[in-house]
Amino acid sequence: MSLLLTNIKELLQVREPGVLKVSGDEMKELPSLKNAWLFIENDTIADFGTMDNLPELNADKITDATGKIVLPTWCDSHTHIVYAGNRELEFADRINGLSYEEIANRGGGILNSAKTLQETPEEEVYDQSAKRLEEVMKLGTGAVEIKSGYGLTEEAELKMLRVIKKLDENYALPVKSTFLGAHAIPKEYKNDPDGYMDLVIDEILPKVAELKLAEYIDIFCEKGYFTVEETNRLLSAAQKFGLKPKIHVNQFNAIGGVKAGVDHRALSVDHLEVMQREDFEVLKGTETMPVALPSCSLFLSIPYTPAREILDAGLPLALATDFNPGSTPSGNMNLVVSLACIKMKMTPEEAINAATLNGAYAMELSSTHGSITKGKKANFIVTKEIPSYTFLPYAFGTNSIESVYINGKVI
Repeated sequence: MSLLLTNIKELLQVREPGVLKVSGDEMKELPSLKNAWLFIENDTIADFGTMDNLPELNADKITDATGKIVLPTWCDSHTHIVYAGNRELEFADRINGLSYEEIANRGGGILNSAKTLQETPEEEVYDQSAKRLEEVMKLGTGAVEIKSGYGLTEEAELKMLRVIKKLDENYALPVKSTFLGAHAIPKEYKNDPDGYMDLVIDEILPKVAELKLAEYIDIFCEKGYFTVEETNRLLSAAQKFGLKPKIHVNQFNAIGGVKAGVDHRALSVDHLEVMQREDFEVLKGTETMPVALPSCSLFLSIPYTPAREILDAGLPLALATDFNPGSTPSGNMNLVVSLACIKMKMTPEEAINAATLNGAYAMELSSTHGSITKGKKANFIVTKEIPSYTFLPYAFGTNSIESVYINGKVI
């Protein structure tokens, strides 16, 4: 099956093979072709160019994209899509003045979600999560990472990871799996955090590796959750099983989590709402991708990741949703791109680079996803007729997407 899109108003994020991420000033550049065509064979980008050089192509289907913009699908590298129920009552508590941390201290937050997840049958968890995945796909997401972490027991963590694996098997987009057993300390281990870390490292982690249920390891390195020492211990243990770190750091406090991630060659360090000067320095010259989660900042009314300082330091930056029931009940990457521009002072070019190519890098997918490149998977968005790509973040309440293609097929 082949598809030819013609008269594309602008074809965005056009890259040569081998460009895996962009950093600093490079992020200001968003290569594109105006009045373009795009040729898809089966599930792959076969060729593209401008209409004045359109060759004879024998396409099974031709689609006229006059007035429309085509760009790669969003690559969401940080989500918690697999969960059960919701936490709308805590939403009301926060409106009434309780902080996220106060709610957690009362047994809400992650522990609330863990209790619900433990009590919900696996098939129902799958059904709820599949609906969320289908929703974000329709909103333009074409690659996604999903974490466990709402189980906090061996049985429930493995249940979550099996659901993630089943989603990957049943849906056409790549679904990356992350083991986040160290998301919070369960109530029964409140006075024995070392005992819980022993459980995660000695019992759950080997089982996750044996069953091949995850590619990555994560931990919430934060005051009141897990220390830098515990982070180092877990990441060292996970390395023996070949799990790469993608870790939560600097959401509320800067306690040295960024350095711990870099020391363990983390693929990404995520959140970064609170940054110290040494955090910028330790990231320079590394292969670790900083990841910002602006819709979490919006929902919790906490600071936004200092994107301008990160980019001005010559570093790369990716954007992701943090889709979860407690702090970001939204997987809308379009909103994330808008918030990056509105609240983090990123340009539309920087935000789109962060949400496509760099997001793919943060999942080790940038050789196959994240740009319009010959040989990459044909995962792309066709917008409605809009004035320019700046309209995407500008019109933050408007759905400007007409169609989404995954592996060359419209969904």
